This record gives sequence, C-alpha cells and structure tokens, in this order.
Amino acid sequence: MATITSHGAAGVVTGSCHLFAIENGPKILIDCGMFQGPEEEQNFGPFHFDPSEIDYLLITHAHLDHIGRVPKLVKEGFKGTIYTTEASAELAEIIFLDSAKIMKEDYETRYKKAQRRGREEEERLPLYGEEDIETTFDLDWYLCEYENPVSLEEGVTVTYHDAGHILGSAFLEIVYRERGVEQTIVFSGDIGHDDNIVQHDLTECTHANTLYVESTYGDRNHQSTDDTITEFKKVVIETLNDWGNVLIPSFAIERTQEILCILKEMHDRKELPQCRIFLDSPMATRATEVYNNYSHLLSKKCQEFKERDGTIFDFEWLQYTPDVEASKQINEFDRRTIIIAGSGMCTGGRILHHFKNRLWNRKNSVIFVGYQVEGTMGRHIVDGARWVKIFREDILVKASVHTINGFSAHADQNAIIKWISRMEDLNRIFLIHGERDKQIILRSVLENIFEQKVHMVEPEEVIYL
Repeated sequence: MATITSHGAAGVVTGSCHLFAIENGPKILIDCGMFQGPEEEQNFGPFHFDPSEIDYLLITHAHLDHIGRVPKLVKEGFKGTIYTTEASAELAEIIFLDSAKIMKEDYETRYKKAQRRGREEEERLPLYGEEDIETTFDLDWYLCEYENPVSLEEGVTVTYHDAGHILGSAFLEIVYRERGVEQTIVFSGDIGHDDNIVQHDLTECTHANTLYVESTYGDRNHQSTDDTITEFKKVVIETLNDWGNVLIPSFAIERTQEILCILKEMHDRKELPQCRIFLDSPMATRATEVYNNYSHLLSKKCQEFKERDGTIFDFEWLQYTPDVEASKQINEFDRRTIIIAGSGMCTGGRILHHFKNRLWNRKNSVIFVGYQVEGTMGRHIVDGARWVKIFREDILVKASVHTINGFSAHADQNAIIKWISRMEDLNRIFLIHGERDKQIILRSVLENIFEQKVHMVEPEEVIYL
C-alpha cells in the first residue's frame, strides 16, 4: 500500500519534505525545504529516511522552505533524478548559493567567537557549501513544462500545473497504479490566487482522489488586490511627503518583483513623490533578472511593461546596489528613500543594517509585505515589540509599522475552498504547511462545506493511502 510521510511542514509552515512511497514502486520525495523560525534547529539533524533510497525528487517551486535542504540531501546520498520547471531550476541556483554564503558567514562568525572561548570544536559546520551545490546540479535534472504529463517510470506519471505562486511554481498531479487500481494524488506545494500582480492565476484542478494542501492562510481572507495596492500607496506617499524613509523587508523572489511593478506604475502615473528607490539585495537583483527573462509566464501587466520598455521592472528612480560599498552609500540619503532589502522575515541580510540606522526615527515607516514566521524578528516587530536587538545593540522601534497581508502569494481561505471545489472524485484531504491554530479553523470550514473528514498531518506521521 502506498504511504506518505511528512518530514517537514506538518503543523508548521516551513521545512517542506514529503515522502511518497508506492508499494513495489519508486520512492518519491516532494520538496526538501529548510525549516525557518523556531524549527530551524531541525535543519542540522539527520533525515528520517535514507537519501540514497529516494528515486525521484519533485520540486514544486524555488522558495527556501521548499528547496533549502536539497544540497544536504545530495551530500548525504541522494543520486536520483530531480524534476522541476526551467524557471524554478534557475531560481534554485540563486537560492542555494545565497543560502550557502549566509551559512558560511554565520559559521565563520560563530567559529571566531568560539575560539575566543576556547571551544571551537563545538562549532558545527554549515549544512553545505558551493561544492555541494555543484554536485547537485551535476545530477540529472528533468525540466517540466506546464500541463505536459511526464512518465517517471511505468505506471507513474506527474504533471506540473501553474500554481500562480511564484515564477515557475507548480502543484503536482501524480497518477499511479497500485494493485490494478489507478489513483491520483495532488500536492499543492504553495498555491496562489486570482488577480495576482505578477503571476498568472492559479490553474484549476479538476480531479484528485487524495489532496495534500497548504494552509498557511487557511484561517483568513486577504483584502482585495486593489485595496492592498491602495493601502501600500497611501503609506508610501504619506511617508515620503513627510520627508521620511520607507523600509520594506522583502522576499527576493516574487514579493520584490510585485513591489517594483507597483512603484513603476506609480511613477508612470506621477503618483510617486520624487524619491530614490534602492533594491538592496544581490539575490533579489539576480532573481529580478530571471523574472525579466520569463515574462511570457507572467501577468499581462508585466508583459506590457516588457513590450513597451524592453524591461519589466526598471525605471529612472530605481537603483540596484549589488555590492557592500553601494549598500553602505544608501546611508548618505537620510530622507525620501524607499529601501527594499532582505531578508523578508528580518532574520539576517541588509535590512538589519537599515533597521539599525532608521528604525528609531518616527518619520520613517516599515511595510511588511509577507508572512512572518513565529520567532523571527519580523514577527516580533509585527506583534508590537518596542525594542529589538540588532548586532548586539538595542534599537527602539519608533518607525510606524504596517502589515499588508494582501500581498501574500499564498491562497487565502476562500481561494483554497474555490480551488478544492473544482475537484471531482476527491476522497481525502490532508492539511500541511500551516500553523496548528490556522489549520483547526480551515479544517472546520472544509468539513462543513465538503462534508468529509479533513486530517491535519502530524510530523513523521505515516499516511496509508
């Protein structure tokens, strides 16, 4: 009998890793992501399975919490074939290299501190380095196209469908035959919603027997895209007119590109006060280049920008600061700047330097445009922290703080319900990728609407299909 065991993103949002084992057939791993927030310690533990026994790795999309441990998987024995879309493969390389760089820098800092304490032998090594990333890309990668079924082996096919989440993202439809019976299981990965600024709309799913679905925002509904953009514009315009600065901790992939699209449109419509805009993230800069190269996979608005200007995102007030020296020079401008920098949850990156220099000034504003996992600095600020510690210094939070959840690339409760309602022959629904309190609410709603049991998956729980 086929089984699914969730080795991550069960009861939590991050660490996506689901092992689908078919009786007398292949072992298929769906994603291998990094844990973030309170669970990040789990990244350093062993996998609860033998990586060398995995036949196929299916990647839904290139966010760190879905791919961040792939080089570790390879380092510990995986030699199978990796399936994903072409755009996801390009973004994955950016994510891997940035992750390795951050882990190396963190290790070197900890090692120096440990040496001063005479305890350097206790400092654990990074999960992987650049050589492990090279080994990962030396494996066989199969680049899938949307809506094109691919045979993994006899009796097992997978189809990638546009998930409308980020560039190259997909939900997976796996059709397999076991004991003479054909079954279809769908893994949502992360799904988006309609009326997206950058992405195409989420593709309908019309058939599934078993569904593993994300539940990140299963307890709520986002405000409309129009209302979200209006709220964002209001904060930006008011802050700039008050000669303040706007700080936007932003995820390098998708969220940054959405923000750039809005700012470009504001500039074109002469809604944006004269200012300087800095994209202060090497990773986001590289990701933006990839997005620009795949404009045919993006929204109509992005395609129109590309056709008109030869570029989706660039305009005269926007400046990229790829190196450290250019980043430091941003400090020379103490008014009317918009600074977009990582990391999105403020767990590291250049945004911390800008917080240190500007968070204490009441003229400035911070706009959170993405989900903040429990335990992260971003979550502390969103929850009303008056002080935060940055580089061992206590910084007073006087800047106004704004959370605009409508930017989320995740489906909200209504979008999840709408997506599921199109599925015929659905027998079992399993909730993953969500915090427990959110899942309890979504489970109740789904059970009332669809009149069937909905299960919240536990960590390491074996589900028999």
